[in-house]
Amino acid sequence: MHAEDRHQAILRRLRERGSLRVTDFAEELKVSAVTVRRDVEALAERGLVARVHGGALLPENAPDPTAPAVHPTGPPLVFGLVVPTADYYYPEVIKGAREAAAARGIRLVLGISQYRPDEERAQVRQLLAHGIDGLLIAPCGPVGDQDWLTALGVPFTLVERRSGDDVPGAERVVTDHAYGARLAVRHLAESGRERIGLLLRADSPHGALVQEGYLGGLASLGRPAPESLRFTLTAPETDPVRRDAQLDAFTRAVGGGLLDAVLVHNDHDAIVLLPRLRARGLSVPGDLAIVAYDDEVAALADIPLTAVAPPKRAVGVAAVDMLSQRIAAPARPHHHLAILPTLTLRASST
Repeated sequence: MHAEDRHQAILRRLRERGSLRVTDFAEELKVSAVTVRRDVEALAERGLVARVHGGALLPENAPDPTAPAVHPTGPPLVFGLVVPTADYYYPEVIKGAREAAAARGIRLVLGISQYRPDEERAQVRQLLAHGIDGLLIAPCGPVGDQDWLTALGVPFTLVERRSGDDVPGAERVVTDHAYGARLAVRHLAESGRERIGLLLRADSPHGALVQEGYLGGLASLGRPAPESLRFTLTAPETDPVRRDAQLDAFTRAVGGGLLDAVLVHNDHDAIVLLPRLRARGLSVPGDLAIVAYDDEVAALADIPLTAVAPPKRAVGVAAVDMLSQRIAAPARPHHHLAILPTLTLRASST
């Protein structure tokens, strides 16, 4: 079938049914999906169709991307956003969500749980009492302990949290933290480092994924990952004496040549390491190359730190978009979206 014949077939289908899916129509025409996608692009350039994700509409049926999102009965939508904190990691997530909500005409109401499950539920109850249409939430409880969200009576989207697969209706937008850790390991290996360690904050909700990526990165390079290269760090407010001993143990390991590079989760802990290493006569990146994880304040260290940067703002934007689409089309398939972080190179590893 010639291109013009396919174009006419596409236009006929759109006039008959109002929309088409590229993959379905390609099977019907016995051509590749790439061919139909190119046909749709050509027709869209001529203004004859409107491209949408996975298919096409007639231009008059396409949604107006600038139109405010509204509840089916008319008023603007109201979304609640509950996050653990507004002073580390989440400010950019909040900013992205706020921008996406404003672009859609959605009112966004913020709640801060302070990493306290009781406060989190109180914030959610208050938002529900105020009449929200949907909830964006980064739960502070354990993964899998999120069944209570399904009883809220409003759609919800998890932000930077992975639910158990048995939690019905749990859509999520997350950073692929395992990918970010693999980026860091590969960079350190390509920089000539042989003994790459991991220093992981014990209370991090993302720690297991960072470790998964670290181990996967070493495995992909054919390198061992002995436990002697993995260190855990207690939060300073939990047990300062124990934390101090852990930091000393780590710097002794560097001084003893046990490792020559490390991925540190998070920025704060990576910065705390620098004076301790210096006090032992150890240099960065000479004796130890460092990659921090989070890139919140890594650039401000006296030796600017190479860092994995989660796409926090993009996560906020995508979460609002996902929840908006759920409300607009309740029967659509549920989605899990993982967005890739990037690696910002600085003096601590080059």
